[in-house]
Amino acid sequence: MRPLTSDDPEEIGGHRLLARLGAGGMGVVYLARTAGGALVALKTIRAEHAADPVFRTRFRREVTAVRGLTGRWLVPVVAADTEGREPWLATEFVPGPSLAEAVDGLGALPVAAVRTLGSRLADALTAVHDAGVVHRDVKPGNILLALDGPRLIDFGIAHAAGATALTAPDAVVGTPGFLAPEQAQARAGEVGPASDVFALGCVLAYAASGRRPFGSGSAAGVLFRTVHEEPDLTDVPGELRALAGRCLAKDPAERPTAREVAAALRDPRVSLSRQISEGREEGSLPPAVLRMVAERSARALDVPTPQRSPRQPTFGDAADDGPAPSASQDARPPTRRRVLLMGSAAASVVAVGGGVTAYLAGRGTNGGSDGALPVHTLGFQADLSGPNKADGVAQERGARLAVEQHNARAGITFRLALDTVDDRGEAARAKQAARRFTEAKVSAVLGPSAAVAALAAGPLYQDARTAMVLISVGADSVLSANLRTLRVTRAPESFQAFPLTSYLTDVRLVDRTAVIDDRAAGRTGWELTNWLRLQPPDEGTTSVHPVAAGSDDFAPAVRAALAAKAQAVVFSGTSPERAARCARALADAGFTGPRLATWRIMRPTFLQEAGTAGQDWLFGTPFTDPGSVSRTFRTAYRARYGTAPGRWAPEAYDAVGLVTRALERLGGTADIEAGAVAQRIFTGTYQGLAKTLRFTDGSHTLDPRGALYFLFQAKGDAFRFLGRNDQVKPVQG
Repeated sequence: MRPLTSDDPEEIGGHRLLARLGAGGMGVVYLARTAGGALVALKTIRAEHAADPVFRTRFRREVTAVRGLTGRWLVPVVAADTEGREPWLATEFVPGPSLAEAVDGLGALPVAAVRTLGSRLADALTAVHDAGVVHRDVKPGNILLALDGPRLIDFGIAHAAGATALTAPDAVVGTPGFLAPEQAQARAGEVGPASDVFALGCVLAYAASGRRPFGSGSAAGVLFRTVHEEPDLTDVPGELRALAGRCLAKDPAERPTAREVAAALRDPRVSLSRQISEGREEGSLPPAVLRMVAERSARALDVPTPQRSPRQPTFGDAADDGPAPSASQDARPPTRRRVLLMGSAAASVVAVGGGVTAYLAGRGTNGGSDGALPVHTLGFQADLSGPNKADGVAQERGARLAVEQHNARAGITFRLALDTVDDRGEAARAKQAARRFTEAKVSAVLGPSAAVAALAAGPLYQDARTAMVLISVGADSVLSANLRTLRVTRAPESFQAFPLTSYLTDVRLVDRTAVIDDRAAGRTGWELTNWLRLQPPDEGTTSVHPVAAGSDDFAPAVRAALAAKAQAVVFSGTSPERAARCARALADAGFTGPRLATWRIMRPTFLQEAGTAGQDWLFGTPFTDPGSVSRTFRTAYRARYGTAPGRWAPEAYDAVGLVTRALERLGGTADIEAGAVAQRIFTGTYQGLAKTLRFTDGSHTLDPRGALYFLFQAKGDAFRFLGRNDQVKPVQG
């Protein structure tokens, strides 16, 4: 990254230029910021090349083609001008090193990492080829590394040495050492998807061995070897050598497709034994490479101040959000902005999307100032009339209260609006809601409140680069769906055992724990049982006593648990009715020790059907007590809705606050893009009513250092709040 020169313009196409990322015969690549605050890599084409009408026609056609590309591992074009005197295009900015830098500097990657890298690149090429596009320059320098995976850049657009190289029939297009024989011989009519697969084979061999399969040296020598000699795969590990060889076949017809390469690399039978023998998680990068990715990402985001006459910042407080001076220009201690960027940049991929541009005209209600205030609309979707409507309604009310209270504050610079859709927790309705919100270009979306709805809507929000902020959903199926704009404000469901083991380790110390394993709970119950079996409370022992899904008789399992001399019993199920049966069986057997379950049991049905047998049961939850977070909140909620706040209402209130904080730090202007909001949500810490919201670097889940779990106890006809699991006082004796 280098400072701008006096010859560089201040902005191009509404993008403020910040620094130079590179320059060559075709033009200059800039780091730029959109009007909405997102960072992009903006490439310009020199006028002398653009003057060629054939070049411009091809440039226009290829921009049109790649703008429609979508894929997890692609960095697509997000804006372009194909008609200007000097055409340009902007892509999402990925602040990370290239594969070439990593391998040349640190050596070959382990097989498991190459498999993951290769399968994801093959997935990217599959999306490119399905769209009718050929990349033509797949090479380590066009593969950027982020902590969450690689990104393929530079989609065959203006990457040759001049306009004639794009059009002349005898021109070689590509990079020697990573281009197919048909490209090396300028057989333009034969260049197609198989050419990209050949290049991918070169990349796989290089990543796995640290050596280029056709050697180095002069371009002419490398091209000759590519056409007439077999690749040198001596140092490529055996389990990858055959696949790399197939990709490097001289005849394009003999090469596998990108989709076939992806499938071959994902075959778990091949890499499992090596993964275990090396003691390495499949697909993980070596620590040295991870450090390079993190350090390069952070340094790339600390952009220099443009070397020009002063200008007003595009938005917000320049000290917090504007371009930061480079280290050579500023010897001050790190600013708050720099600290936030350094903490979040390691796995950041800046998304660029549309922002809400609605305005509210007339006199404002924010302290009497005249004029218009921009209005940022938040979408809200949840089950408001289906089986879990109680939770959905409470969330909608909490969110709406937060919006109303923001708009009533003095001195605000923008107003909020809430657009609500009832998706009933159903996939089809969730997709309809997502289409509605993305077409309306809302700033962010709160919800859905059901995992199946989140899985259906999530890809649509990702394509629109709109944050999907989940309040009550924490299912692993959603968290592992690789949704880049997903933000989860609750603890993962897979950690549901944590507050229970914490209680039995720090509050009621026990040596022997029994799990009544209700098989009707499926995967959710299995995860809870498995956690307790592998990590027994207080380093003691855990016995497991299953109850078949079709059985209502819990007595045999209870007798077995007591025969194992259990001091505490955990119910793994999710049904309040079945939990009540278990409670009665424990009471009939005379067991009075700690009895615990998860938040899913906390329904009036459990108290009614269990009766006295359900008293004193404890429940670990990812939500707090809505009536205990704040007297002001409780009073305002009751005044607004005529009832006490329901569970998840404070968390929904906090979700609005989290998005509002992001909008404020982006300046609150009307042209803020949804992608910038999604990215900004990651940074910093937000102190909410329910808990502290701080995201783990490179993850869409909360930092476990926050207060994520709580405990309740059945007392009378209600569930009494005990507090955060780490603040409940120990019980003696």
